[in-house]
Amino acid sequence: MAIATWADVRHQSVKAHRAGRYDEALEGYSRVLQQHPSDAGIWTNLGALYRSIGRHEMGRTAQIRAYALAPNDAGVLNNYSNILSDLGDYEHSIELRNKSLQIDPSHLMHHAMIGRCLRGLGRYQDAIDYLVPMIEAYPNETEIKLQLAFAQLGAGQYGAAFRSYDSRWNSDELDRPELPFTKWEDGLSVNGKTLLILPEQGFGDMVLMARFIPLIVAMGARVRLVAKKPLLRMFEGMEGVDWVGPAASKDDPVDMWLSLMDMPKLVYGPNESGAVPTPVKLNIPVESIDRAKGLTAKHRDMFKVGVVWSGSATYKGNTFRSFTHREFLPMANIPNIQLFSLYKGPFLEAFHQDGSSALIIDTASTDRDFADCAATMQEMDLIITSDTATAHIAGSLGIPVWVMLHWDAFWVYRHKGKTTPWYPSMRLFRQAKPQDWASAFDAVNKALAKEVSKHG
Repeated sequence: MAIATWADVRHQSVKAHRAGRYDEALEGYSRVLQQHPSDAGIWTNLGALYRSIGRHEMGRTAQIRAYALAPNDAGVLNNYSNILSDLGDYEHSIELRNKSLQIDPSHLMHHAMIGRCLRGLGRYQDAIDYLVPMIEAYPNETEIKLQLAFAQLGAGQYGAAFRSYDSRWNSDELDRPELPFTKWEDGLSVNGKTLLILPEQGFGDMVLMARFIPLIVAMGARVRLVAKKPLLRMFEGMEGVDWVGPAASKDDPVDMWLSLMDMPKLVYGPNESGAVPTPVKLNIPVESIDRAKGLTAKHRDMFKVGVVWSGSATYKGNTFRSFTHREFLPMANIPNIQLFSLYKGPFLEAFHQDGSSALIIDTASTDRDFADCAATMQEMDLIITSDTATAHIAGSLGIPVWVMLHWDAFWVYRHKGKTTPWYPSMRLFRQAKPQDWASAFDAVNKALAKEVSKHG
């Protein structure tokens, strides 16, 4: 059998990378770089692969090496600036993106990402001022419009933002629903009409946006709401909703349909910011309440804190917004406190394996749905959570909730401040710098000790 040459290994590794066979590609890239450490193309490919599998710091190291070897290569500049954006080094990312545009002005994605970096710095208006002329120059670039929407959301320009966000339907992220009903379009009256509202994106987004439904009903609309099964019991009996269920039928009495994220356009005019509606009222079934009381009955005299350390593992940004359950363990040292896990998902295995469940009681692994989780939350004195659906549910219930935010927070929380008008019972704790959970948890631990001391 012929011995594979360096060129063969290189070719096969790149091919494996493109096919998503990451382990094979990693092994091959390592072999190539051991013998040819000056191969900038393989260094930048390796960095991109690390990024794909969530090893961002290793990705930055690989891109630094690629850039040192090929500082004017368009692919290297793109990959390096992307990993810098991921890791919160926005100013350096902008610098490289501008350099890339000087070399190749046709790489229009850099314009969108410069706007995204400005937003990541909390400079919303600067991002808007940069992106608006780019949209005029490149009207078919969907990502530029999306980044404008996110900047406008952060700036509180809700009327303009949700209209800019229409561009999401031209991206690869969402599929347009195929329904036998007329789609509601901006400006159409809903008075006397039956609207079918469809879910969109995550569970937290559904809870967040449901607050607009009573306002739409007040305009004379009748509402039928499709909700994913884990939310159904919690949405039953929602104010102004004629029907809620897991799926629509072509025979339903519907005049028009719209998606969840379209609802704010009915409330905010094109140039209007307006007040933030109060959170939706959620239904907590009696059987869920009884179950929650049973789970917490032996700890009634303790200060009870429900904790969540991760959102959906499939969400592409989960790596940065989440942390491990072990970050909560020092809280167990505070006298008269009992921690309860409200987390349900793939990271429970590690939680049980290391014995943490003795210090943080697992209540959520047997939850049937979010209604069970919400009922348990109501038994808590405080919720401490990463940016997940749990935060939105606790905020909607009016339960004191502290949200741990990474450096590039969701637009509801913006990039500064300890509160948000979207949830009055919520307090925000932020990383002092990118990837610095230690500073955020230091602040929480100090605040929690004071809170528990008041409990007596």
